Amino acid sequence: MKNYDCILVGSGINGIAAAIYLQQKGLKTCIYEGSNAPGGSTKTQPLTLPGFQHDTGSAIHPMAFASPFLKTLPLKDHGLEWIFPKIPYAHPFLDGSAVAAYTDVKITASELGADEEAYLNVFEKITSKWESVDSDLLGPLTIPENPLDFIRFGLKAIQSAEQLSDHYFQNEKTKAFFFGAAAHSTLPLDAWASSSFGLVLSIMAHKYNWPFPKGGAGNLIKALVSYYKSLGGTLILNHKVTDVESLPKADAYLFDCTPKQLLAIKNTNLSQTYRKRLSNFKYGPGVFKIDWALDKSIPFTNEKCRMAGTVHIGYSTSAIKNSEALIYEGTISETPYILIAQHTLFDDSRAPEGKHTAWAYCHVPNGNITDMTTIIENQIEKVAPGFKQLILARSTKNTQELEAFNPNIIGGDINGGKQDITQLFTRPIVKISPYSTSNKSMYLCSSSTPPGGGVHGMCGYHAAHKAFKDHFKK
Repeated sequence: MKNYDCILVGSGINGIAAAIYLQQKGLKTCIYEGSNAPGGSTKTQPLTLPGFQHDTGSAIHPMAFASPFLKTLPLKDHGLEWIFPKIPYAHPFLDGSAVAAYTDVKITASELGADEEAYLNVFEKITSKWESVDSDLLGPLTIPENPLDFIRFGLKAIQSAEQLSDHYFQNEKTKAFFFGAAAHSTLPLDAWASSSFGLVLSIMAHKYNWPFPKGGAGNLIKALVSYYKSLGGTLILNHKVTDVESLPKADAYLFDCTPKQLLAIKNTNLSQTYRKRLSNFKYGPGVFKIDWALDKSIPFTNEKCRMAGTVHIGYSTSAIKNSEALIYEGTISETPYILIAQHTLFDDSRAPEGKHTAWAYCHVPNGNITDMTTIIENQIEKVAPGFKQLILARSTKNTQELEAFNPNIIGGDINGGKQDITQLFTRPIVKISPYSTSNKSMYLCSSSTPPGGGVHGMCGYHAAHKAFKDHFKK
């Protein structure tokens, strides 16, 4: 069998990012992928009707655009084109109003009445200083390069979303607006560090917008694979790795999978202590996802929502908080928090002329298979009357179907594991290097390692950096 310096198992965004880093260093690498196409959840497929292209997993990619590693790559030269919505995201309310996150933080703050100065106090400085802390935040715990900026961010990020919003904001709509971004965490909004997700995603909107690849998320993967191959990398599809001994010999093996899957692979020679600790890794809530083919765009009552790439549905702080809390009790809200993506408002290559797509999901308990279609569509209808009449076709996936589509989505968990305070920086276990395993030649490079979920490739980058330092740096 052909020998390589490093072998990557899994071609999600982190596996490819790791392989690119190692290939850039002059190493000989190969990626083994179990499915017939690379990308993990980052794919685009015709899920509904002919001519309609839908993102099967991730759909909006501010973290990919802002990724400290990915943005150094010449992906434009390999066909990647970014689409920037007029408004990154918006949050509608039942009275017909809405709050929008604009790229200009001051314009965003001007919508908030009595909370204008408070919003600027929270976001203006940390947005301007983002690039002084992004590499430290998007990686394992370490001594920060810019301690004062890091501490300034950290003092806000360590709080719960509820604590931060109650401390700074007076208005219910401002608080709900912040909850809409923070709830991406899939954490209860009174949980420590749940504010960090709202802060980071809001900063992304104000600094970079919330862009997505033209033609579909799969085009991000196509560009990455094209660049990887241009460096001499090898990609092997339709090869599910169940036994390390089925792979060629290499100095290092990097696994873009979750702990549960790594534990199932034979002949990894992991110690019993490490295996036991890894088996205690906690997975987070799942999602129920819908893709629609639409006769027209979603008829939101408020114009801001008709110009937004992403729309957060949650009509009060109590409704959003209740929705996210109930999933940890094993139940589901009848008025859940929902995320919606509207690609075809800005990218007409994804649907036939005059037609549209929409993408949405809500959070559910891990492994729950309740059909949330009617509940989700009824929630949207409240602020977009006539929406249901525009549906030409739909494709749905519950947690089991999502895991069948991508085995990394354990129980529907799209973040590679619960992202609470105990697993945010120390995932998968507390260890000097979270990427190393007890076998010195094997590493985890998936979103089950810092900085966790999000299409940014930084988990793969950091794991590859560690493997290179351990085995190849002279």
